[in-house]
Amino acid sequence: MAKHKDKTSFSRRALIAGAAGALGSTVLGDPEQAAGQSVPPQDPTKVPGAPPTSIGARSAHVDIERTVSRPYPSASSGSPLQDLNGIITPSDLHFERHHGGVPTVDPTSYALLIHGMVDRPMVFTLDDLKRFPARSQICFIECSGNGWRGFRESNHREEYTPQDVDGLTSTSEWTGVPLTTLLNEVGVHPDASWFLAEGMDAAVLSRSIPVEKALDDAMVVYAQNGEPLRPEAGYPVRLLLPGWEGNANVKWIRRLELADQPFMTRQETSKYSDPLADCTARIFSFAMDAKSIITFPAYPDTLREPGYWEISGIAWTGRGRITRVEISADGGASWADAELQEPVLPKCHTRFRYLWNWNGSEATLMSRAHDETGYVQPTRQQLIDARGAGTAYHQNNIRAWEVRADGSVVFGLGT
Repeated sequence: MAKHKDKTSFSRRALIAGAAGALGSTVLGDPEQAAGQSVPPQDPTKVPGAPPTSIGARSAHVDIERTVSRPYPSASSGSPLQDLNGIITPSDLHFERHHGGVPTVDPTSYALLIHGMVDRPMVFTLDDLKRFPARSQICFIECSGNGWRGFRESNHREEYTPQDVDGLTSTSEWTGVPLTTLLNEVGVHPDASWFLAEGMDAAVLSRSIPVEKALDDAMVVYAQNGEPLRPEAGYPVRLLLPGWEGNANVKWIRRLELADQPFMTRQETSKYSDPLADCTARIFSFAMDAKSIITFPAYPDTLREPGYWEISGIAWTGRGRITRVEISADGGASWADAELQEPVLPKCHTRFRYLWNWNGSEATLMSRAHDETGYVQPTRQQLIDARGAGTAYHQNNIRAWEVRADGSVVFGLGT
């Protein structure tokens, strides 16, 4: 889109005076005073810059942070989806979801026990895990409760941002040990079909996981985006189940127990099951269904004038790659294909873009994701028909943004 510049002229005398003023307010060659500059100089080429630091920081002009959406100790905070670019979420902006606060774990005393239906029960220290050949994988993690504000009519607010609606998802590069490597060390019994993953937080969050996932792409990870896991991400070690609901990716992992049946823990009976429209319930809903959200334009954006604007957002699926994203500007009456921005990776956020010519009239913007299994992101009514209005998790229905005639954008409930 076109950028408009102020047509202001400067004389050579004014430029020299401005540079002199900037120099006069800074001691040339004094890095400490340069680092303390609170007002940018008129000409940064005439003023020494700040010295290097031990830890980098964002520019003072960048205001970007997580927002806390649930109170402590069963707390969560969402990633600022509307402020991010590409597909990788910075580690300090990765969403959080805790059931008993963030534990403080001493890495020197950390131990992972693997036992149960195995030939050789073993304990692995952090150093032991790091001795195995490492593997890195880029994938998203998403809280299974992500998106409830975009599903429940009673919770709808026009003032929701993308962060408020779907901020409990993030993509990172994770590094650690394939779980198959550790299971080969202990020797899993042929009849073992499930394992219990137990964390060391105050809630002792535990989940039953099929061994089939362990033999596929599950990992025990100790690094995120090139650095050790942050405490809120599970330091020093967490379980990673690419594409599966976030609570099953147990953080601060301390125990894996092999068995021939699920353990039916509190976190998979009192929570994280899906009530269905026929009054039954689906107990295990591991893989996250295909989903997308437009992150621009979205509340609180305002389109300044009619003309071409680039609609952008992210799509993801726990079952492989996103193959297509469609955009509608008329509330779903018609659809057009968006461009998928490379890289398009399996079980990762995929960024999409669509050039839209806004005519200045009211519009309803929607995005609809398709994945490589043929699954298509449903409307809200389709999700209600399949699962019932009381479903509490895995709410992946199409999101809507209402563009008003004055250019303001608000969150819409959709159809």
